[in-house]
Amino acid sequence: MITFENVTKKYPDGTVAVDDLTLEVPEGTLTVFVGPSGCGKTTSMRMINRMIEPTSGTLTVDGSDVTKVDPVKLRLGIGYVIQSAGLMPHLRIVDNVATVPVLQGQSRRSARKSAIGVMERVGLDPKLADRYPAQLSGGQQQRVGVARALAADPPILLMDEPFSAVDPVVREDLQTEILRLQSELRKTIVFVTHDIDEAVKLGDKVAVFGRGGALLQYADPAFVLSNPADERVSEFVGADRGYRGLQFFHATGLPLHEIRHVADGEVDGLNLASGEWALVIKAEKPYAWINAEGVELHRKGSALYDSTVGGGSFFHPDDTLRQALDAALSSPSGLGVAVDDAGRLIGGVRADDVLEALKEQRRIPELG
Repeated sequence: MITFENVTKKYPDGTVAVDDLTLEVPEGTLTVFVGPSGCGKTTSMRMINRMIEPTSGTLTVDGSDVTKVDPVKLRLGIGYVIQSAGLMPHLRIVDNVATVPVLQGQSRRSARKSAIGVMERVGLDPKLADRYPAQLSGGQQQRVGVARALAADPPILLMDEPFSAVDPVVREDLQTEILRLQSELRKTIVFVTHDIDEAVKLGDKVAVFGRGGALLQYADPAFVLSNPADERVSEFVGADRGYRGLQFFHATGLPLHEIRHVADGEVDGLNLASGEWALVIKAEKPYAWINAEGVELHRKGSALYDSTVGGGSFFHPDDTLRQALDAALSSPSGLGVAVDDAGRLIGGVRADDVLEALKEQRRIPELG
């Protein structure tokens, strides 16, 4: 457990980075510190491993005041992941991952063997072990950073905007990986981000910081979205917080409707009225939407579904109402594409059904 009691960080020039912070991070939970740049979230996190010393107040880890613990010993027991991974470029991947166990006295051979196992756990191919950081993609480097932090099996993991430097697709994959790892390992994680979507997706608890290093709200993510503490939190969370809140409602039992579909090789024989859409199936999976204009272009030899085809996101029946509504709203036909685990079409979802399901599930999330 990590506890802040009236912790303040004030610099010699009078700047207050963290202002009288009182907060408890329960053991085995993932707590997200979120807020705009310069609000003290990173400073607060870095005081946990004494990379920054508090000016006043008490910060304890498992009941011990961190200022009274040897900083080297403290840091060896806390995993740390930073933006852009922070890997040592002259070391092979396996040696980057094995860094902390070796510092703790483990033999290099044993540490390397364990490092391979940790790499596999975070989704890295062991064949990458002998490569150097520069030979890996940004997403792979971040996974190495997570593996290095986990290599010594620390009870606490600090993550300082670890995914902000990668593209959105890779970022989503890494977020999913962290949720999977946390469900298995149950570490005590403090995760810093400026992205409210990332915060509510990952956090068991969300701490919203404001200018001047003040803690504005600390609650479960659904409560922060539905009941912002004040105008500052409401402004930071955004005007579409109701839509974001849909991710806390399950879509189990949502009715699926029939979608008109056609195999890729049979598009020329399709007859569509104005305003009608059909889903093109290619290699047994949904490929694109097409309308009457698109069919005509295809008959003339165009192999592209380009601007005549609306895009859309897929929905799985065990997804959330947010994903169901997104699929419905992004579909030109008004029917979101529902697929099974193999990616095959199983039906369509309607926005009206999503709102009806929301009506049945709606509740005020508890503060705790």
